[in-house]
Amino acid sequence: MILGVVLAGGRSSRFGSNKAEALLGDRALMDHARAVLAPHVADTMIVGGASGDMPDLPRADMGPLGGIAGALDRAATLGYASVMTIACDMPRLPEGLVAALARRAPSFCPDAPVLGHWPVEVGPALLAEIESFPNRSVRRWALAIGALPIASPGVIPNVNTPADLATL
Repeated sequence: MILGVVLAGGRSSRFGSNKAEALLGDRALMDHARAVLAPHVADTMIVGGASGDMPDLPRADMGPLGGIAGALDRAATLGYASVMTIACDMPRLPEGLVAALARRAPSFCPDAPVLGHWPVEVGPALLAEIESFPNRSVRRWALAIGALPIASPGVIPNVNTPADLATL
């Protein structure tokens, strides 16, 4: 069983307000990201931010690795085998990318490393070593655990500013 997790704990400093809750059409960006994962996972949750179902670990402000660590901890507690993560600012993905990631854990998209599939077994080691990854780089951690890089077959829309959102 795979738990889908939307990472929503960022500061949204370039956006100017909580981008996870910014509307694209009639739905929040985080809800679009949930919908991207939903066909490939047993359930979805939010990590971090005011809307989170679980906190970042070991504490807030650890960046995406803190969100992934929190998600892996919760998934292990709930009996999931793995976690599929996506950033709240990825409302759409190229066709087939999530399915390709779902076939193997660990795997990640080098074009957007927070988009990944992580086995719960790597959670305790991540939590113990999170401070040691330079700039808390998801890419470096993914490569360190032997995650398979799966390239995106197309451009991944990413929303960092209100202008980015307006182009979708």
